[in-house]
Amino acid sequence: MRSRRHAAAAIAALALFLTAPALGQVALTAKQSDALAAYDRALADFKAILAERRGQIEAKQPLPNLPGQALYLARVAVISSYKDLTDALPSRIGRPNKFEIPPAYFDADIEPLVDEYARLFEIMEAPPANAQNSATPFKDVVDLAVAIARAEGLAPVDAKAAGRISLGLFFAETNGKQNVRNGRSNTYMGSFQTGPSEDRNGRRKWEAIKSEIAAADPELSARDDKEEARARGTDHRFNHWTNVRDGLMNAHADLFREIPAIVKTLPDPIDQMKLFELIQIVPTPTRSALMSGDLLNYRVSSPTIMKHLRNNSIFAFGQADRARTSASFREILGAMWLFNRKFERAMAKYAELKPR
Repeated sequence: MRSRRHAAAAIAALALFLTAPALGQVALTAKQSDALAAYDRALADFKAILAERRGQIEAKQPLPNLPGQALYLARVAVISSYKDLTDALPSRIGRPNKFEIPPAYFDADIEPLVDEYARLFEIMEAPPANAQNSATPFKDVVDLAVAIARAEGLAPVDAKAAGRISLGLFFAETNGKQNVRNGRSNTYMGSFQTGPSEDRNGRRKWEAIKSEIAAADPELSARDDKEEARARGTDHRFNHWTNVRDGLMNAHADLFREIPAIVKTLPDPIDQMKLFELIQIVPTPTRSALMSGDLLNYRVSSPTIMKHLRNNSIFAFGQADRARTSASFREILGAMWLFNRKFERAMAKYAELKPR
């Protein structure tokens, strides 16, 4: 009888122990409770918009204008609120995730939701029916970049760097998918995500060096003539070759001349890709930084520039990051961690190619 009473008392004590705050279930502060509630709301909203878009697509219902914008903002809110939660409650920082997002920003348990996010964007951004694909989309990017770089006077080793960097841009802009549309914009389209004016400007610049390209590389020039004829009368942004060509000519060709100096300052190939991606995002301050003679310490503080960075997933997540009013290029490159996986894929693809 006594042993049964002892056993019952022990069980009761164990039950009390397992429900007591002493087992790591310490009471949360008001700030921690608010952060947890905010994350739970953001996660619920993210799940809801994913389910809504999936339901619309499967029911073949019309999608709203810019159907990816609500998805994008919901994903930003999830990452932001999780960073605020881990700032308030560091014990919530968990295991690494397959997206290589710093664990303080992302709960690896929600990886399947981000996979669904990517699948939905792939559907919403599918190329139009008349898009003109290439059978060699990755090689095209490298060949065009190398030819342009050589025309700009670069030595072969630096022209190869231009090809590798440009392949990184292709992955940064579209995850290496050709002729895609844009779920968040009605302006930027194609393999290099250019607007109509950027496409026209790139075409004009290409015409200015076309004879030089033809003399140096007749085979590439013949391919260009073929693609121009193929794209005639259509939106050149949905011919992979012409969109890559014009995108590179519009924004990057003249800066290829700076590659020797860039490689010395940024020996990591992924950092080189990040810098050229910043030419896409914030061209004016990036050019100024390159010309300053002190690239990594060059600082930007314009509210407009900081807004553009945030709109491209740089300093976009969590109250602490979003409160920043300025940043050096060293800090900006460090904050571009969402691009790391894309650039690693570009490096792997480049290694498979045999550039001309």
